[in-house]
Amino acid sequence: MVGIIMGSESDLPVMKNAADMLKQFNIPFELTIVSAHRTPERMREYALEAASRGIKVIIAGAGGAAHLPGMVASYTTLPVIGVPIKSSNSIDGWDSVLSILQMPPGVPVATVALNGAKNAGILAAQILATFLPHLQQVLAEYKEQLIQDVSNMINRTKE
Repeated sequence: MVGIIMGSESDLPVMKNAADMLKQFNIPFELTIVSAHRTPERMREYALEAASRGIKVIIAGAGGAAHLPGMVASYTTLPVIGVPIKSSNSIDGWDSVLSILQMPPGVPVATVALNGAKNAGILAAQILATFLPHLQQVLAEYKEQLIQDVSNMINRTKE
């Protein structure tokens, strides 16, 4: 249901966090490398064929110039969530953040924080929950667990 793509294997340590969230929510996903610059035809085909393969949301991670999320969004009507990645050739990640965030009118990309793939996985689940009601409960339980985690932290600091 969710396509997780990234520009190179070096992005995997970050993008794995999106996969982990989707696993936690029991949401099927695929994960692959699609480079906007090195495999532009593969990127185009991926974007054009994703919906026909059952993909409902695409999470695209990229560092540096970070063209992957925007270019994929230009070829598909599916929601695209961009994950800016602080890469080895990055300017503290700002180049990636701004490249994904500053999309032109008509080509929206939802953008999460730098290296924020975990939130991308959660956002993908929330998008899917708009038409898969059982995910509403799964997400509500997740949010309740966040509350419990903070309560436990508060209690530990009182000791």
